[in-house]
Amino acid sequence: MTKQHLPIRSGQHVVITGGSSGLGLEVAHQLAPRGVILTLLARDLDKLEAARKEIVARRPDADVDVVAVDVADGVALNEAFARSAARTGGLDVLVNCAGTVREGYFETLADDDYRAAMETNFFGTVNAIRAALPSLKESRGRVVNIASVGGLAGVFGFTPYCASKHALVGFTNSLRFELEPQGITVQLVYPGEFDSPMTAALETTRTPENRVQTHAIPKIPAKQIAREIVKGIDAGTGDIVPGRWTRIFVTALRLAPSISSAMVRRRVAGVYQGPPRGH
Repeated sequence: MTKQHLPIRSGQHVVITGGSSGLGLEVAHQLAPRGVILTLLARDLDKLEAARKEIVARRPDADVDVVAVDVADGVALNEAFARSAARTGGLDVLVNCAGTVREGYFETLADDDYRAAMETNFFGTVNAIRAALPSLKESRGRVVNIASVGGLAGVFGFTPYCASKHALVGFTNSLRFELEPQGITVQLVYPGEFDSPMTAALETTRTPENRVQTHAIPKIPAKQIAREIVKGIDAGTGDIVPGRWTRIFVTALRLAPSISSAMVRRRVAGVYQGPPRGH
């Protein structure tokens, strides 16, 4: 087994973008008991401090640093990674969890909805990897990108989100060919929808067509998603698909795309109401 495929272990430095809540925070909780050095990145310092206190409350000996930075700001992100690497002596694992979602009928969505999705979900990941790359080359570390089932299929109402996640999937699969010969492992995660502050907020506004399609895969807790992600990271799995029903869906999508598409169309047709009049 090569060095980069060994499980994450004590003393390694793990940076998690989007680490103040949701999946990023749950991944941090999974790793803290191992004695790793954690750095959590997100935009809101108050939420980051609350996350740090939550981790330390469960694991008093946890080494957790927090940095308030927007992943869409490449310059600020470069500075943040340089400071973090100087503090810890390097970087071993980068987990890109920062993400945002925009949902609605295409006619009602604005250009800014598409730009926001791309800036965070796609360019935010590109920026983080670019900033981390010098340290990852030294450690022969790993990059873990959080995509989505929406990066493999279309989802009603998720045109901004799916566009950004499809871009992330293509980027990651291409990047593997470049970084793996340099000793850097690149892993990609395809979660379905899970419980998080982001999806909770979405529930109040999402279209019925989006709801019936996304809920076809049972929602599972972020804690379970995080546990399966860490298990996949440890095993060196290239494509990690957390959740039994999500794996069944992804397998069906790959083996029988026309059948999967027809099933989605039937579900959506049963509740279809379309955009508001005037659009």
